[in-house]
Amino acid sequence: MNDLTLQKARAYEAEHGAAISPAERPAYHMTPYVGWLNDPNGFSYYKEKYHQFYQYNPYDVRWAPMHWGHAVSTDLLHWEYLPCALAPDSPADNGPGCFSGSATEMDDGKQLLMYTSVVAEKQPNGEMRDIQTQSIAIGDGLNYEKPACNPVLTQKDLPEGFSRFDFRDPKIWREADGTYSVVTVCRAEDDSGAAALFQSKDGFDWHFVTVLERCNNQYGKMWECPDFFPLDGKQVLMLGPMEMLPKGEFHNGHNVIAFIGSYDEATHTFTKENVQLMDGGIDFYATQTTLAPDGRRIMTAWLQTWSDTEDKPQGCKWFGQTICPRELHIKDGRIIQTPVRELDAVHGKRTFHENVTVQSETTLEGIKGRVADLTVTVQPGEYRSFTLKLAADADHHTSLTYDPYTSQLTLDRSYAGSRADIVHRRSCKVRSQNGALKLRILLDKNSIEVFANDGEQTMTAWIYTPQSADGITFAADGKATITAEQFELNL
Repeated sequence: MNDLTLQKARAYEAEHGAAISPAERPAYHMTPYVGWLNDPNGFSYYKEKYHQFYQYNPYDVRWAPMHWGHAVSTDLLHWEYLPCALAPDSPADNGPGCFSGSATEMDDGKQLLMYTSVVAEKQPNGEMRDIQTQSIAIGDGLNYEKPACNPVLTQKDLPEGFSRFDFRDPKIWREADGTYSVVTVCRAEDDSGAAALFQSKDGFDWHFVTVLERCNNQYGKMWECPDFFPLDGKQVLMLGPMEMLPKGEFHNGHNVIAFIGSYDEATHTFTKENVQLMDGGIDFYATQTTLAPDGRRIMTAWLQTWSDTEDKPQGCKWFGQTICPRELHIKDGRIIQTPVRELDAVHGKRTFHENVTVQSETTLEGIKGRVADLTVTVQPGEYRSFTLKLAADADHHTSLTYDPYTSQLTLDRSYAGSRADIVHRRSCKVRSQNGALKLRILLDKNSIEVFANDGEQTMTAWIYTPQSADGITFAADGKATITAEQFELNL
């Protein structure tokens, strides 16, 4: 192990991360200390703090050999940066680096990280390919050591025909009897994704148990970032399909989907009952959940998608952020998502307007800003569409438009200031309530998270609009009656 690689990263981030003022970051969404962030990793509660690691390149705002950044929080809103946790400094990961993974606690109180270690290997045809295996690191919440037994899972542990080039993203947990379990994704014989279960008695010596679910080329191609957990009497397998074709609520490219079903622990059989899209917006990927001390299942995700990572603010010192963590529940057979209740605890000044009639574009006194928690309820009425504009000035806005006849909600950031030819507009279907719609909208400088009808649907996107564009307006084609409630956030 070459500790100099980690020391170099820690020295660099300590100097350059400290030079970024809090004013240059979102108010309550986590960003990298400096440089690049993609997948959140190791989301866990350990030593009375939430830990969130992340795929990290401290040296530039682009993807490069992966490190693990590290931050902790007591409330999921304010994040304290800790030194870089992992660097590509061992024989198993000294190429493309330390890819995504997760964390759990060991019997002796140490924290066990499990991650995908990647090295580049020259193939007989001269092509360089990434070989993916699973490795571990053990630490105290600040410093982590990689044992000599790495990697602990390789292609030899997979069923015959599975690829060693696509075998990644371990999500680890402890069973009630103390057994360590982990689900990874891998590429099966039909060239599409699968989710495989492995177990261990001590966290070091692992064995294959079963394939929990296969894509069979129905849900994209390769899968990424799996998670497997009980929720309200059901079992959820959540993952990120790549190269999806649009079908039903799924859109092109990278999605996050959840299979909801049942699980027989004795036979390790997962039986799916239905499947849903986890976010209908533009920028949402690489989910990971943890169990809070009070029993809540809390989810984080990368507030980004791969297809628009080149569209970044000029001269930015950091790039990439995670969502405001969300609580998960099941209602009527579907997962619903709501912002963590810790956000309610920082509510400040309240502005409230009740039963306002909206026709032409309208502003409401006190309803504005780029850091806010806003709820808008549109009553049933005689209107053909309702539009809410956010982060607005004369040249910019991001809109939410609701069509009560088709129950379609459309998020459009075409006028948010981007010059890139990427996805700027996406729609999802919300459950019709005779024309009524409730929207809770989280604004945080350069992001928007929308929760429709108490989290039955969500839509997430970044918006790199000038911060001076802080207007919020309402308009209807016809006549709509709305109630608006906005809280300032004391952060």
